[in-house]
Amino acid sequence: MILEDVNNQEAALEREFNPWLAAETRFNEAALRLGLDDGLTKVLRSPAMEVTVHIPVGLDDGRLEVFTGYRVQHSLARGPAKGGIRFAPDVTLDEVRALSSWMTWKCAVVNIPFGGGKGGVICDPKILSPGELERITRRYTAELMDILGPERDVPAPDMNTNEQTMAWIMDTYSMHKRHTVTAVVTGKPLNLGGSRGRPAATGRGCRIVTLEALKRFGLTPADTEVVIQGFGNVGGMAARLMHESGLKIIAIIEYDGAVYNPRGINPFELEKHRQATGSITHFAGGEDMDPQEALFLPCDVLVPAARENVIHSQNAGKIQAKILCEGANGPTTAQADKILEDKGVFVIPDILANAGGVTVSYFEWVQDRQGYFWNEALVNERLEEIMVNSFNDVVAFADSHKVNNRTAAYMVALDRVAFAIRLRGIYA
Repeated sequence: MILEDVNNQEAALEREFNPWLAAETRFNEAALRLGLDDGLTKVLRSPAMEVTVHIPVGLDDGRLEVFTGYRVQHSLARGPAKGGIRFAPDVTLDEVRALSSWMTWKCAVVNIPFGGGKGGVICDPKILSPGELERITRRYTAELMDILGPERDVPAPDMNTNEQTMAWIMDTYSMHKRHTVTAVVTGKPLNLGGSRGRPAATGRGCRIVTLEALKRFGLTPADTEVVIQGFGNVGGMAARLMHESGLKIIAIIEYDGAVYNPRGINPFELEKHRQATGSITHFAGGEDMDPQEALFLPCDVLVPAARENVIHSQNAGKIQAKILCEGANGPTTAQADKILEDKGVFVIPDILANAGGVTVSYFEWVQDRQGYFWNEALVNERLEEIMVNSFNDVVAFADSHKVNNRTAAYMVALDRVAFAIRLRGIYA
């Protein structure tokens, strides 16, 4: 009987952690509240295209290996598909499908003219050489040539991919097209048509919406204590920018430990320490603590900026933050939403909070297409305008419809995509 209970609990958690089921739960709630008809709901729920490719690659030791890759285009109603490509051993079609739908809603929430897309290759970059990664990337790109393009599908970096990966994709696509096409990807190196401000954009977006949320609580930056989970591109940048804005970072959590200082942590000094030692632990400017316990510290703002499913039904009741700013994609499960709402946590959902990256990717695409590049101050100014307007749109929707912020964000997004579909009609 005990074993059966354990198995049932594990099965329930497996369903809870399934990203596609989580996306579908939130979608259904928003669609129901909007009163969308069944037909339009089916269109909005269904991916437009799912492609699976099998990629033969010659490895450095002479062996031939076949890798599996995916690309899902969820919606093209408002513009080309937009979304990253991740390389990881645990990539699944369900995960890519969910992330592509999140990209549709994310682009709609910040009102930029893209639909959602996502891609992935099942591989372990840690055991592959740069040459092997390049060959995987180029063959993956070649297999998807018919569905990529500045007006069709515009990839970007994601987990374990970077600006070098994007340069390989751009070059491969350009070689097939027989001319340079910089706008086929975003997140490129500056010298190949990348945008200034892009590396900091997601973290900067988190800071912008956090500062807007503080106004609703009557908090000043100096009054605000922040816990950040993740010290990579998003969490690390958010920490540095929030620190510069005067917020007090009391804890930073990484996979190998956490650092706590109630008087505040200097993230610039912490980064120097990590570069010197390879870890954030044993930092002179704070004390080590258990990373799980650090997640539950009393604070004004908690920023989960590392991975999916960090806050779930088993631990959401322990969260002691007033504001949850979701820097990562899907850090909170659908089952945890109600728990957080009942606790009165003000959630800035991922499809809003971490949309700074895709917004500046949109700026990069625009700059590539017009052949004229902006300075970083202009990029940051336009990013702030879009993020502030989008934050206000979501909280106004939440207030007027008496729903939580996540449901409101989904309702704003679904409403915008549905409006585009109604205007365009269904081609038959």
